[in-house]
Amino acid sequence: MSVNNLHIGIFGRTNTGKSSLINMLTDQDISIVSSRKGTTTDPVKKAVEILGIGPATIIDTAGIDDLGEIGHLKIKKSLEVILRVDCAVLLIAGNQFGDYEVRLIDQFKAHDVPYLIVHNKNDISKIAAITKNAIKWHSNAEIIDISTYKPKDREILIDSLKRILPKTVYQNNTLIGNLVSPKDVVLIIVAIDSEAPEGRLIYPQNQTIRDAIDNHCIVVVVREDELDNFLETGITPALAITDSQIFNTVTAKLPETIPLTSFSILFARLKGDFAAYLRGTPCISNLEDGDEVLILESCTHQTSCDDIGRVKIPKMLQEFTGKKLNFRVVSGLTALPDNISDFSLVVQCGGCMVTRKQLLNRLYPFIKKGIPVTNYGMALAYVNGVFERVVRVFRKFYEYDKNNPRLPFIEG
Repeated sequence: MSVNNLHIGIFGRTNTGKSSLINMLTDQDISIVSSRKGTTTDPVKKAVEILGIGPATIIDTAGIDDLGEIGHLKIKKSLEVILRVDCAVLLIAGNQFGDYEVRLIDQFKAHDVPYLIVHNKNDISKIAAITKNAIKWHSNAEIIDISTYKPKDREILIDSLKRILPKTVYQNNTLIGNLVSPKDVVLIIVAIDSEAPEGRLIYPQNQTIRDAIDNHCIVVVVREDELDNFLETGITPALAITDSQIFNTVTAKLPETIPLTSFSILFARLKGDFAAYLRGTPCISNLEDGDEVLILESCTHQTSCDDIGRVKIPKMLQEFTGKKLNFRVVSGLTALPDNISDFSLVVQCGGCMVTRKQLLNRLYPFIKKGIPVTNYGMALAYVNGVFERVVRVFRKFYEYDKNNPRLPFIEG
């Protein structure tokens, strides 16, 4: 999945050579290089192929020493990037190492981001012993001394990056691989409504079909209004997957003996903290009048009168609870609200367009504070009374606290 590509953040003061480093890594002139301070303003994403590493997204950030009100905003945006990357490069030059770098190191540690410290421009001045000692006082990270103008140093940089890459980045994650066996029939039931794009399937549907094919399954795709016709064939699928918005229609027709889940729930397990979702979803029943509910969309899209996150879920939560609730929507990877303790529930989308690291970094502040979190598909299943049925297929991967069987935790 392209959204699971390695995300690398490049951080450092202005004019340390961040843009030159990106050009060196990619062996292309894809980033503007200038001796003028502040050339890079907002963080800029670049999808690249790095020889020896593979497909990656490099995020070029503004200098962390930029001054003034605009500079402060640039730095704030640069620091937010730490929440989105799998690993980082802290770039220094001219033996400059001080508070700016220490603050970055503290942020890397706080968010469990593996990082590499690169001293650049060694063609002008090599890293000094006193600089190395200062760095080692604050960090155990690997330190390398290179020049972006020396082609041979590219291999040094790439080899060092390989050593810090998280093992999880290139794991062959699967949506349904451990739920089915080769030759199994997987039934895909798609909704055709005003939100369905004309002439194509949406990303989660495409990815689920591809994952089923990769796992050597036989895939059958039907519209919701053609489910009866399929069932008349007498074929028994090993797994049925549908859109969360049509749970009621599908569960009314599909025999209980056929395992059922949704695209959103599959992605919730692939990208999110599934155990936290299992714990948090039943807390919908505990909502009270005036409670604040946060809807987290991980992508930006045009909204419609049938929008699931902004229209359908708020309406269904209020109808189910009978309470007057207040809703707030945060889309994309926009910064979270300052006072997250105000929220009684967080409803996260499936996260099909972001990495697992990015999604978990958005969820963990709430989980750490004990604020219940759920997912679009799981919330819809709960209010429609089919929650246990659509998560049943995953229960074998979870154990339970004997003193509180409502609190599941993942094995291993």
